[in-house]
Amino acid sequence: MGKDVHAPSGTQWTISADGHQAVVVEVGGGLRAYRHDGVDYLDGYAEDELSPGSAGHVLAPWPNRIRDGQYTFGDRSLQLDLTEPERHNALHGLVNWVRWELVEQSPASVTIGYDLPPTPGYPWSLRLRSRWSVGPDGLRAEHEVTNLAGEPAPFGFSVHPYFQLPKVAVDDLLLRVPGRNRVLTDGRLLPVAATEVSGTEYDFTAPRPIGDLVLDLAFGDVARDTDGGSAVTLGAPDGASGLRIWADREFGWWQVFTGDTLGGERHRRSVAVEPMTCPPDAFRSGKDLITLDPGQTWRGAWGVRPEA
Repeated sequence: MGKDVHAPSGTQWTISADGHQAVVVEVGGGLRAYRHDGVDYLDGYAEDELSPGSAGHVLAPWPNRIRDGQYTFGDRSLQLDLTEPERHNALHGLVNWVRWELVEQSPASVTIGYDLPPTPGYPWSLRLRSRWSVGPDGLRAEHEVTNLAGEPAPFGFSVHPYFQLPKVAVDDLLLRVPGRNRVLTDGRLLPVAATEVSGTEYDFTAPRPIGDLVLDLAFGDVARDTDGGSAVTLGAPDGASGLRIWADREFGWWQVFTGDTLGGERHRRSVAVEPMTCPPDAFRSGKDLITLDPGQTWRGAWGVRPEA
């Protein structure tokens, strides 16, 4: 599909195969829609709408929040722009509002890319590439990020899709999260500690209803599948529909957000399920922070599969 200058999300690339269809967008390089057999499983947004709540965006070179936008790396003390000024945080990286470029396209897949220039707050250059595809197993996203700088760079990665099941309220969704601990946060949603979920209301290691629980949490210490990856599942109470959101071994954290702070119709309408390589504030804590050497490429994949 050609460029529509009136679409806030820029060019729209539609891919389809085997009853699956997805729309990938230029602005943010993310996912605006995903459906199977006509059923919308992604709580996306309209073509004439600005992406709300970072819906579908790629989050790099860090996910979530950095306290005060300040961090040190090597012998440098650095200051990022505060993109969440009300909480005095740097939120969701540097690529979620930039224009990605088309690299390659076929009926069932699209590859897009963005070259991140160095800035005072993040003085490294990265080359990002994302291949989005659909097929018999659902939606698949393959990401790679290369350090183009002449020195090591700190790095983290996530995506921010919101999911829904047809005619199932958030309270009624059966949620399974493989994380055995959760990050405790302060009033600015920044991490202060971690605690085990076992025996608490936040234990979703077996599927159970979300109920009225308010979730905006990072889950860690994930139980791995045999291939080293992990998955979050959403299910309808009657078993008629379900979703499996999987991620490979590169992603050791899951952020789950029930949308309670979103306004209007989006309030608690769907659940953001975000595979993350690191927890919030990793630039400061160093927890699971990736260091990309000059010329090194990080690769990670995740996807979504509807399940009955």
